[in-house]
Amino acid sequence: MSENLHSIDRASRTQVLIVGAGPAGLACAIALKKERPEAEIVVLDKAPGLGNHNLSGAVLEPASVHRLLDSALPGWRETDQAKEVLARTVQKDDVLFLPGASGALQLHPLIKLAGLLGLGPGQMDHKGDYIVSISRLTRWLGQIAEELGVEVHTGFAVEALVPGEGEAVAAGVRLVDRGLTKEGEKQPNFAPGETIRADLVVLAEGCDGLVTERFVQQAGLEREAVQLYSIGVKEVVAVSEEQYRQFGDDRVVHALGYPIWTPVLGPGMFGGGLMYACGDNKIAVGMIVGLDWQENDFNPQDALVHFKNHSFVRRFIEGGKVVEAGAKMIPEGGLRAVPRDPQTGTFGKGNVLLVGDAAGFVNMLKIKGLHNALDSGRLAGEAIAGSMDEPGQAARKYTAALEQSGLVAEMGRARNYRQTIARFGNLLGLPLSVLSGVLPRFEVEPDFKAMRPRHYRFKGNREFDKDTFTAMAQTEHREDQPSHLRIVDPGICLEKCLKTFKAPCITFCPAGVYEEIQGVVKPANASNCLHCKTCQRKCPFDNIRWVVPEGGGGPRYKQS
Repeated sequence: MSENLHSIDRASRTQVLIVGAGPAGLACAIALKKERPEAEIVVLDKAPGLGNHNLSGAVLEPASVHRLLDSALPGWRETDQAKEVLARTVQKDDVLFLPGASGALQLHPLIKLAGLLGLGPGQMDHKGDYIVSISRLTRWLGQIAEELGVEVHTGFAVEALVPGEGEAVAAGVRLVDRGLTKEGEKQPNFAPGETIRADLVVLAEGCDGLVTERFVQQAGLEREAVQLYSIGVKEVVAVSEEQYRQFGDDRVVHALGYPIWTPVLGPGMFGGGLMYACGDNKIAVGMIVGLDWQENDFNPQDALVHFKNHSFVRRFIEGGKVVEAGAKMIPEGGLRAVPRDPQTGTFGKGNVLLVGDAAGFVNMLKIKGLHNALDSGRLAGEAIAGSMDEPGQAARKYTAALEQSGLVAEMGRARNYRQTIARFGNLLGLPLSVLSGVLPRFEVEPDFKAMRPRHYRFKGNREFDKDTFTAMAQTEHREDQPSHLRIVDPGICLEKCLKTFKAPCITFCPAGVYEEIQGVVKPANASNCLHCKTCQRKCPFDNIRWVVPEGGGGPRYKQS
């Protein structure tokens, strides 16, 4: 991968520019290059290397990757990379309810029954899915794309779209300036953000992408419902050979209940714990929590500690060593929260397309979205291949392909799932969600409005060791650059947030970015940022903004 766009003669002009080198963006590039080998395609990503910003304990429906690679790379199943990345499939699929710090009730038979009856929760069955490291999958897809002739460049952060005219909504992108001091002054190595022009632009930034959200606003795209989010925190734990054998090389575990939901007594948070076999005597252990939690002193990493200490989990990881850790946000509002053009109904507009998590194609009924990322990227690539002579029609062709593929129908079956639970809570909402596909639409508030001055009752007296967690993510940024985390109105922090909620960003930020210094809340440790963007969506006064830092910073995930 090139680290210097200036070394490429045509870097300032290309036919297709893809923002984001995750699974969706790379799937788009691969599919397009296979259909149109002569097409000029540039993929940009702000991460220092491929896969460095891709975090998930992912299960992947085989059909999605098969559809992408069967035509693009004949014989791919026999490659060493395929045998490594897709080495494990789910044979043991546990869905548990944890009533407390010990004990576990197996719910998988109910999931199977729901599937037989055609009910929504039946989609939670993962048997036969691949168990993958999304970071490794991304590196493999990047290698395939480059071998096909796609130009993939990491370490370059995109700041904004360049406005176009007419159906050409965008004329390209502008990169972030480099070489500014913290005060915004130019250093000797200052380089203004380069403009790269393109006939078509694909936004594949992932969850809550800055360029995507600006495009949604500027292009007048609309959501039927507000986007809802969750945060996932995860550790990869190296365990003994015996522990791994007992857990199983083909097993995934999803658990709800303790420590984020205990009926009646509370808390009542949406989400749960997970355990995935990673191979090489490693187990991924994580906690996913909906951002609509109410407790102002809650930290998802504290919940992860309680989950790891649960009797079911502890026996498999006790004495193990954490070798990697990370955090990311997940868009979980479903189809109604996916932005569309109100005039045409397209997922994007004109010559700009939205794919993967940038659009919000996560199906929380299935507890996964990677298959939709690959499928939406592939379909975008195929649509662009048929739109090279009329770029302004790309969004229409892409949307038609999505609807014909079944992806929109799948998302539609889960369209009210998360809203039902947000509206009624777990105790009533989970049973009602069985029928969420036929229930009327519910209006719910943005996540940040849910917070109350309330105590998380399982917190205990300890604080999570965020320094160690951040070190395990190997995150770093150039210290002397403008902070990419900005508090809009410091007076709100002082007069409202500190008095009412005691500055919850200090507690919930997984990397310890925020501190109270002489009575003022500041993003004092911006270089620790994991790019999860939770602060932007959970600040109870909507008073934090995340902007793009210089390219090449952030976490460096390799195993996750």
